[in-house]
Amino acid sequence: MKVALIQSSIVWENPEANRAYFEEKINAIAEDVKLIVLPEMFTTGFTMDPAKVAETMQGETVSWLQTLAKAKNAAITGSVVIEDNSNFYNRMLFVFPSGEIQHYDKRHLFTLAGEDKVYTMGNQKLIVDYLGWKICLLVCYDLRFPVFSRNVENYDLLIYVASWPKTRIKAWDTLLAARAIENMSYTIGVNRIGVDNNGYEYVGHSQVVDGLGEYLVAPVESEAIFITSLDQSKLIDVRKKLNFLNDRDSFEIKY
Repeated sequence: MKVALIQSSIVWENPEANRAYFEEKINAIAEDVKLIVLPEMFTTGFTMDPAKVAETMQGETVSWLQTLAKAKNAAITGSVVIEDNSNFYNRMLFVFPSGEIQHYDKRHLFTLAGEDKVYTMGNQKLIVDYLGWKICLLVCYDLRFPVFSRNVENYDLLIYVASWPKTRIKAWDTLLAARAIENMSYTIGVNRIGVDNNGYEYVGHSQVVDGLGEYLVAPVESEAIFITSLDQSKLIDVRKKLNFLNDRDSFEIKY
């Protein structure tokens, strides 16, 4: 499966400008790409003022994503600020080429920024089935909690979308590789660049790591679109040869 990662700056709390920017980038991606990954809160930046920018699942950004996914015949994923039943969510959307949508609400809210004060925590893990791949969707701070991401479902691909600041970028790089290795899974991390309205700087380091911790896409610190191919048969062969997942612990997460 060929995938594209879009690493970019984000206009603060301006969904219209960000949709226009990402639409231009998405339209430039080749037709054989089947999965396009955008950053966390790609329409607004990592805002703690959800009431100002939140949309519903019937809103403009969701409709826009459906239109683009159909036109590109590709799935598109990234997180946006969604209001649902009077609660605000940092919601990662997975939009299929058909326009069907599945979503994951961020489980681990970033208390250091007060995200837990204004957003509602998600209460379930999501594994998406797409083109024969099992894909686990997670958001930013989830990266620090390996128990929640543990590969008990035999997923093939782990995706993190993020607003991960420059000051802690070594942790981002280290933990993405760790999640790939411990779960024997392809792992994608997509992070933004630029400076937000709170003065936090982001340097990207979007990447793709295989199940042995090797880079397919290595980190850079500039605006870019990265395209690479994931080989499911290679992943299966490595798992059969090494069998590490056969020795994983059994456990149940209580929400």
